[in-house]
Amino acid sequence: MRIDKFLKVSRLIKRRTLAKEVADQGRITINGKVAKAGSAVKIGDELAIRFGQKVVTARVEDLRENVRKEDAMNMFTILKEEKLDKIEPQFIDDEE
Repeated sequence: MRIDKFLKVSRLIKRRTLAKEVADQGRITINGKVAKAGSAVKIGDELAIRFGQKVVTARVEDLRENVRKEDAMNMFTILKEEKLDKIEPQFIDDEE
């Protein structure tokens, strides 16, 4: 199943178009590799999704084409949520 469709069906992201945008911006990894919207996801894969200053890591537990809202949370397990610190830009001094 495509990652953008999985994110929408599982309700990790509400709309498929938004899931596609997030993936195409390089904010999703599957097993540590940057994913595009068409990247395939399978049971057991570990997803890391960056939402602003937060990264949510989840494991894929089930793949379904359609699922009721009540059952959507059974499609994944949240492994961790991390808040990112703001990274200050580092300047390189060429004069050294």
